[in-house]
Amino acid sequence: MRLLIIGLALSLLAGCAQNPVTGQNDFVMMSENQEIAVGRQADEQVKKQYQVFESRALQDYVNRVGQRLAKQSHRPGLNYRFTVLDTPEINAFALPGGYVYVTRGIMAYLNSEAELAAVVGHEIGHVTARHGVRQQSAAQAANIGLTIASIFVPQINTNLGQNLANIMGGALLSGYGREQELEADRLGAQYLARADYDPQAIISVLRVLKNQELKDIELAKQEGREPRRYSGLFATHPDNDTRLKEVVGEADKLAPAKPFEGRSEYLAATDGLVFNDNTEQGVVRNNRFYHGELGIALQLPETWQVHNLPDALVAVSPGGEAMLQMKMDPNPRGTPVEYARRMVGSNTNVQRIDLDGLSAATFELPNVMGGVIYHNKYAYILQAQAKASGGLNAHRNDIFNTVRSFHALTAEERKLVRPLSIRIITARQGDTYARLAHNSPLGKSAESYLRLINAQYPGGEPQAGQRIKIVE
Repeated sequence: MRLLIIGLALSLLAGCAQNPVTGQNDFVMMSENQEIAVGRQADEQVKKQYQVFESRALQDYVNRVGQRLAKQSHRPGLNYRFTVLDTPEINAFALPGGYVYVTRGIMAYLNSEAELAAVVGHEIGHVTARHGVRQQSAAQAANIGLTIASIFVPQINTNLGQNLANIMGGALLSGYGREQELEADRLGAQYLARADYDPQAIISVLRVLKNQELKDIELAKQEGREPRRYSGLFATHPDNDTRLKEVVGEADKLAPAKPFEGRSEYLAATDGLVFNDNTEQGVVRNNRFYHGELGIALQLPETWQVHNLPDALVAVSPGGEAMLQMKMDPNPRGTPVEYARRMVGSNTNVQRIDLDGLSAATFELPNVMGGVIYHNKYAYILQAQAKASGGLNAHRNDIFNTVRSFHALTAEERKLVRPLSIRIITARQGDTYARLAHNSPLGKSAESYLRLINAQYPGGEPQAGQRIKIVE
């Protein structure tokens, strides 16, 4: 009876609108004007979290490709906005109302205008099918249904009732995964073909993203952690996706005899693209960290894997048994010794040290050790931890050498605080990625990265006369 009441409430509240793609009625609780307003508001939030990439030329290029596809979509009347975000994250996404984003991170790994079109076309497919609107409507209906049902069935407010509502909400949303992605693939493939691109570029992009996943599996083994599964574009597709090939193949009959690839155009547009970190969060060069705005530098252990994250600098030992993390406190209290004792306990072995005029302290416990350094009114905390008891013993020297390497940025080091960028070159006879990776600022993973950004991972090599990407 309770289920029937909830179902009735949802039915009464359901709004229906014609889907622009299928022509069938969809369950939605939002008009197109409301959809556009929601997208506009969410766009403001996106741009608070991510900076817009500063290259006007690249923004214009991506917008031209996007508008070319949008004209071929099921909703050509929408005012689409295409934006490149300044983040190394490898992703693309869309908001209701025609707001589409690609990151400079994903653009570094694409190799033609057709592949860029595949990414953008997929996101336009989410917009035209109103996937975001349908998802939000389902969530909203689940909440409203619960509220109304609780009036008639007071027991619905119990834990059991809450669990029931969660299950119902999950059931409403369960279709917004693989099926939704496949629909976006189908639509994107159609838009590519109608805009004179090869719809098979979608398969090429999937291959690029899966190679990224393979690379992270390799790094995860070195670091002793679980691989990071890519959660963005095409994430629901398996490596050899028969259904994806089928939905993309449906658009082949619409494709021109000689589709436009646009490799030269794309490489020209992305020549100089920032690769990996931008300078706002500092840069890592061969395991040396430099931060221009904060005016600091330090040397991390040479064999450790370094991750420069927005809120922390993290280094992981080769076997993954130890991790060293640096964070900043803008409002430290007391001396470095007092700070360290408050952090790890008064009985800890804490020693005051001087780092070329910087006040600092080291601390040491069996499974926690590191240091606190004061510089320009900020406290920098370097803290190492181990998975198992005694796991830091083998790395003790590396950890304290890192603490002691902390210093104010020199004038010569400040010259190094610039982002890495992609440069397009012509491969010469005898060039290999191993040779091109020699002394690369990408460090020990340079050879793999060069193969990845040139779509020749894991074992491809450049051919003489081929235009390829390197990182400088």
